[in-house]
Amino acid sequence: MNVIDRLSRFTGHATAWLTLIMVIVTFVIVLMRYVFDAGLIWLQESVTWMHAVVFMLGAAYTLQHEDHVRVDIFYRGMSARRRAFVDAVGVVIFLWPLCAFLVWKAWDFVAVSWLIGEASRESGGLPYPLLPMLKSVILLMPVLLALQGLSLLLNSLRAMRAPATGDD
Repeated sequence: MNVIDRLSRFTGHATAWLTLIMVIVTFVIVLMRYVFDAGLIWLQESVTWMHAVVFMLGAAYTLQHEDHVRVDIFYRGMSARRRAFVDAVGVVIFLWPLCAFLVWKAWDFVAVSWLIGEASRESGGLPYPLLPMLKSVILLMPVLLALQGLSLLLNSLRAMRAPATGDD
């Protein structure tokens, strides 16, 4: 297993633990609200941000395990070599340009958050620097996804160069 795959696996496992933490925090929020008639705005905001982080950091792990959404009508009937070709073209034509676009569009959004020392607009909400740190995950996601795309591309090229089998 290469370094990129290990990184994706690490972020995927961290995301799984974050999901558990999110469930526990949600339970605490409900308990506080309905049993103790109390609440903490920062705790409620943290669930929203944890939810976003789960999806953003889980993307590369999902790609690694081929659990992403795909139109599988033609793909599943293809030979291994043809699937590898489709995967390679998909990385170069679709995935990497999308990742570059996401970094380009998010860069100023994240930079401004750090520059102004952004904190929650809500009284008692998440303090600085948590919001800019969380927004930085918007930049981290396409980087991790592009790296996993590189791993997929290299594996696809290897599969296309493999000796032909009877199903090619």
